Amino acid sequence: MTGYIACTTREFTHYKRLADRAMAVLDDRAFFAAPGPETNSVAIIVKHIAGNLRSRWTDFLTTDGEKPDRDRDGEFELRAGDTRAALLAAWESGWSRVFQTLGALTDEDLGRTVQVRWEPQTVLQSVQRQLGHAAWHCGQIVLLARHYAGDAWVPLTIPRGESAAFNEEAMRAAALREGNVA
Repeated sequence: MTGYIACTTREFTHYKRLADRAMAVLDDRAFFAAPGPETNSVAIIVKHIAGNLRSRWTDFLTTDGEKPDRDRDGEFELRAGDTRAALLAAWESGWSRVFQTLGALTDEDLGRTVQVRWEPQTVLQSVQRQLGHAAWHCGQIVLLARHYAGDAWVPLTIPRGESAAFNEEAMRAAALREGNVA
């Protein structure tokens, strides 16, 4: 795996992990709750990302990223059968396609041309675009989960007021890795 692909895979993994951890604190009511009439619930965001990832990452190098069977508008509607379990299964399937595809890419592939909505772009451009899209929506999931969890929220990154302690520990760990321990 190339440096770029390895780094990008780590970033996709990071954002997925944040969203997964955020969703884990939500009960079903909060998972399906929308803050307002024209806003998305976590369930809708999960459904949209699952559909997007399936479409974009299936046969990534050989077919248009907008698959003919994708119902993007339908991704923003809850329908019969859209249970939490079903939506999360689709979410996992979509992410699996991301990681499987990234794992198969080579340096030579990065300059190849792929199509997304009949627009040519390099593999590098397409991957960057997908990373940004996934990060955007994973951030929305975290924000909604934080909102609905209230006082039960557990920080997913460095808790407020603990940056100095975190940095000190990170410097200590780096020194240990480098053998610079006094």
